[in-house]
Amino acid sequence: MTITPQISINNSNLVVHGKTILKNVPENIILTPGSGVGLATGAFIGATASHSKSFHVFPMGDNAVQVNERLYMVYMHAGTNPFEVINQAVKAVEKHMQSFRHREKKKMPSFLDWFGWCTWDAFYTDVTAEGVEDGLNGFASRLTGIKENTKFQKSGKDKDQAPGLQHVVTEAKEHHNVKFVYVWHALAGYWGGVKPAAAGMEHYDTALAYPVQSPGVLGNQPDIVMDSLGVHGLGLVHPKKVFNFYNELHGYLASCGVDGVKVDVQNIIETLGAGHGGRVSITRSYHQALEASISRNFADNGCIACMCHNTDGLYSAKTTAVVRASDDFYPNDPASHTIHISSVAYNTLFLGEIMQPDWDMFHSLHPAAEYHGAARAVGGCAIYVSDKPGHHNFNLLKKLVLPDGSVLRAKLPGRPTRDCLFVDPARDGTSLLKVWNVNKFSGMVCVFNCQGAGWCRITKKTRIHDVSPGTLSGSICADDVDLIGQVAGADWNGETVVYAHKSGELIRLPVGASLPVTLKVLDYELYHFCPLMEIAIGVSFAPVGLLDMFNSTGALEQFNIHKDLDKLPELPIGVVSSDTPILLGENKSLAATVVLEVRGCGLFGAYSSQPPLTCTVDSEETSFNYNSEIGLLTLTIPVTQVEMYRWLVEIQF
Repeated sequence: MTITPQISINNSNLVVHGKTILKNVPENIILTPGSGVGLATGAFIGATASHSKSFHVFPMGDNAVQVNERLYMVYMHAGTNPFEVINQAVKAVEKHMQSFRHREKKKMPSFLDWFGWCTWDAFYTDVTAEGVEDGLNGFASRLTGIKENTKFQKSGKDKDQAPGLQHVVTEAKEHHNVKFVYVWHALAGYWGGVKPAAAGMEHYDTALAYPVQSPGVLGNQPDIVMDSLGVHGLGLVHPKKVFNFYNELHGYLASCGVDGVKVDVQNIIETLGAGHGGRVSITRSYHQALEASISRNFADNGCIACMCHNTDGLYSAKTTAVVRASDDFYPNDPASHTIHISSVAYNTLFLGEIMQPDWDMFHSLHPAAEYHGAARAVGGCAIYVSDKPGHHNFNLLKKLVLPDGSVLRAKLPGRPTRDCLFVDPARDGTSLLKVWNVNKFSGMVCVFNCQGAGWCRITKKTRIHDVSPGTLSGSICADDVDLIGQVAGADWNGETVVYAHKSGELIRLPVGASLPVTLKVLDYELYHFCPLMEIAIGVSFAPVGLLDMFNSTGALEQFNIHKDLDKLPELPIGVVSSDTPILLGENKSLAATVVLEVRGCGLFGAYSSQPPLTCTVDSEETSFNYNSEIGLLTLTIPVTQVEMYRWLVEIQF
């Protein structure tokens, strides 16, 4: 079959062999005929842009082909003589033309692995560009066709990259407001390492290595995956060449706009030390190379460590900041959810001193979703879910994530309270788990009933050992927040206001007093301890925060008290009014103004022993409600279009 060079753009129409393929072709679309060197000739379609940027989308016009017809385009830009490549592509087309003649859609034949194609009523694939027509080297291009319109896309990064990943990252950031994109890979490359015999891998000195597990690991948790690797081997990059491996991998990812990596299966490396100086030596070599590459290629130390609790790995990681502190989240394993929470809390006692523990993903639409969500709030960790698209509990997610995509994050890693350090809240049948953390002006304690399941040494898996664990009772107090005194400041007398998230109760708690807690299994309550301040004689105040958020008090960014003269009506000297609690001589009254900076939106709450005179949000007076029985003052913080915005809230007494 021969394709003649009768391809042109006339009167804004792309015409092929006298048939109009596209109409309303924009003026910036350029057609360059092929040279006709081989059996067939074609044409290159390009585009010009008025400005430079890394990603361009060029509309090519409207589809003029009937729905039951298809236009096939084969193309590839490469080297300095793209026309010769076209001739090579057409030869491949001739070889496989029989499959093209069928009207029904088929899977792409194997030859399409190395050049692109497009059907106007289907989708296309990728091509790689090197030295494209407009002289901008290092561009990858692709053509998409979706029935009614067609676009030609160019991405300008690494010249050897396939544009698929970059396109996904660009789409996520530019059109879906995703700020950061991370990519998963294993410390050895993939679960089984890399393929030693693969072309292009020669310079890594890759060879098969066979894991050797310790007797302790084998006795505690034999694993079928490790058994398989022990037989078939793992493709291991030589420790002296592993920096080059990471640097090339991360350089490519960074060129696509990726911001960091989650590096999984880190504990495998310690089993591969034979012939490389032992487990300490090989682990140190891999971690040094990994962190050097991350430092070179990603800003902000973009790395999450995973499956990395082996001692050599933890001690070899010098700059990695985030470490997953748990086993996987198993949505379909009822035995896993209570032990997930308790194990992370206790692991954090160690990990929290050297890294930021990560509590792992969870599902927002799940029987234990609220249980997990509260744990993430008190854990001081990043919040992320692995929901199936379309299966979300947005009411739950809105307790964790603000409209601008940010979270109200506690300041420290969440740790067990002191009275939980030497008990077993998963298996002793009597103990509740209490996890504490702090915000800028308050403390928080989340109490969980984690009883009923744990690791079984006989079956070598997590299992339910008590199918009906009982309801448990305990107590909480301000001292459960280990650093509450530092948060409150030197002038604090020890009295607090406690806000309970689930029940919505607001309780004034005297110095040294405690509150009872009763929970059934897989239940929780999240308490915020807000130091009570005397802002004027007879007026006590404690801001709580956004009442509908898990981390309510995390919304407070600033808290100041100003005492002002001449703010209230004059009263005779010596006369005391319930509305004017403080009196000075010479007919002057003292009033207090509480000034807060609040991040987020929704129902804002505070404790006040007396109702305020006025409340303003960003200098605009706003209505408020005051419940005199419990001292709860509430007002509404509006939604803002500015990310990470701080509202200025003033409450005058």
